[in-house]
Amino acid sequence: MPVITDANPASQVSETLQRAELFPIREVARLTGVNPVTLRAWERRYGLIQPTRTESGHRLYSMSEIERVRSIVDWIERGVAVSKVGKILAKTEPLKALAHIIPDDLVQADYRQWQEQIQQAVSAFDDQQLERVYGQVFSSYALAVAFQDILMPLWRHMLQRQDAFGQTSEWLFYDGFLRARVLQRIVMLRGAQPRRVIVSALAGQCRELELLVAALFLSGNNSGVRVLTTGQPFDELTLVCEKVKPDALVLFSNHAPSADLPRRLNRLALGLDCQLMLAGDAADLAEDSLAGSSVACLGNEGTNMRQRMMQFLAGNLDT
Repeated sequence: MPVITDANPASQVSETLQRAELFPIREVARLTGVNPVTLRAWERRYGLIQPTRTESGHRLYSMSEIERVRSIVDWIERGVAVSKVGKILAKTEPLKALAHIIPDDLVQADYRQWQEQIQQAVSAFDDQQLERVYGQVFSSYALAVAFQDILMPLWRHMLQRQDAFGQTSEWLFYDGFLRARVLQRIVMLRGAQPRRVIVSALAGQCRELELLVAALFLSGNNSGVRVLTTGQPFDELTLVCEKVKPDALVLFSNHAPSADLPRRLNRLALGLDCQLMLAGDAADLAEDSLAGSSVACLGNEGTNMRQRMMQFLAGNLDT
């Protein structure tokens, strides 16, 4: 960033303090997973973001602009054309600003209210009511919030509570419902795109729904995702990638990584012509042991998983 000169020292200090919270385009691309070319297009063609400029013309983005970029990505991933996102943001951002002043206990109470409605529909094995509540959740929350804070916590609670008569049947009903809806969303998002990303579970280290939700988080308009069936042999992943020729193979696990996992992953990476990535709880736990290797760790947070994946796929980001 160039040094800003000003005849008024007080004005110079003020401007310096303000710009301390501004980020160059390279950093914004890293934080959001949106490449610089796209950021410039959103600014010039659609007016969706308005970065400030240095005297030499370099773009600088505030945290509010970065959050706006993330909102744009979220709406595009939900199937909204980029040309229509501006109108949606104009309506929703005033409400979003209010969210920062709502106490967390009220937010959690709202999540529980939705979970209670879902539980009632599941207990009655009422697929129509469950479909209605499911749709209402997605009309109120972004995809990541809907799954991470409402749908999946209830699914895990029901999975752990199967000691009473009928509770296993309720969990199977809910699990089947979610698996069908998540797979439907993945197929809708990828459309006719080439299958640029293969997502596979490490055998025995997650349930099918957890794998599908991770694949949904990684899906988007510019990255068609193919999900391999749980139970895919680790030793045959090289063969699958040779046939499909993806840009990335993402392995998913919610178990603590075994001591030999880094060695196995590094050996697998040597036989691939694509980027190897690890996602889920195992990615956070194995990050230190994989530091410096060619295996990219995506973490277990929905939005961040996709941002990191796109960052690694983009390679060197433009300035």
